[in-house]
Amino acid sequence: MVNTLRITDQFRYFVEHACAMYSQLNASAILMLYDGTADWARVKKVVGDEVPFIVAVNTEEQAQGAKEAGFNTVTLEMTGNPVYDQLMQAILRSIADDIIQPGSQIVAMYGGFESNIIDTVSLISLKEHLNRLTSTDLRSLNTTVPLDTLKTIVNLAIEIGLSGREGKPVGTLFVVGDKQRVLSESHAGGFDPVRGYSRSERDINDGRVREGIKEIAQLDGAIIISSDGIVEASCRILDAPADNITLSKGLGSRHWAAAGITRCTKAIAIVVSETNGTVRIFQNGEVMLRIEPTNRKPFIWKKFEYEPPEN
Repeated sequence: MVNTLRITDQFRYFVEHACAMYSQLNASAILMLYDGTADWARVKKVVGDEVPFIVAVNTEEQAQGAKEAGFNTVTLEMTGNPVYDQLMQAILRSIADDIIQPGSQIVAMYGGFESNIIDTVSLISLKEHLNRLTSTDLRSLNTTVPLDTLKTIVNLAIEIGLSGREGKPVGTLFVVGDKQRVLSESHAGGFDPVRGYSRSERDINDGRVREGIKEIAQLDGAIIISSDGIVEASCRILDAPADNITLSKGLGSRHWAAAGITRCTKAIAIVVSETNGTVRIFQNGEVMLRIEPTNRKPFIWKKFEYEPPEN
């Protein structure tokens, strides 16, 4: 059964108080989460035009009427998911579409107890909430690579993307897991700086090793890491073809190499863009997650239809 939003006195009350919170607390927008349909033209009359108002729904059909009424809309396709997860995804999609900014505050309206009734208004500070998504989204990857290993390498990639090396932007490519197959689908690109070192001296969990990897990241080629966090090789040229793979326009050779190697192996690839520090995580030939390092906290979102082109 499809929910239909009723324009009741209670709804008008919550809109009024959401607008007051927006004004008094210097928020950047009001976000309404609703899984259903509505007479969006009537909703628009209640909301007015003075406050930036975002409607988050679960289907394109639900979104169409809201768009026609003049609302900014995001489509989640998350029916049945917890309200918190839907709110975070709605916020991330709004950031991706440049509707809101990462460091802002959002007033959220949603059904906290009943999905067909707007009964809750909350203030969400994005810089406090967005960093909570990292572990959750990494767990969503279907991989045998332990979460701790993934988190360590992703955090290292974020550090590289944020600060580069000695103030200069650095692009690099990590390939994690399925090491034997990955090595067989690649070849040495020249001198390998990690060759000859003991296992303990190649353990990514050691902070000194991670600092050394930041130096190696400036060199061409991929850094191959086993599932247990041992750097197996560096400066590797990936041979896996990228035929019949579709990526967003503007992504460079590292991204295509990451897509190719993850399609023909069970590895996870993590690419740091040299142009803007964006970190993309590949699996099965696709971008699964995209992370934007910021000076406050990194924020992360899943794959979107649009990704801004890189120079």
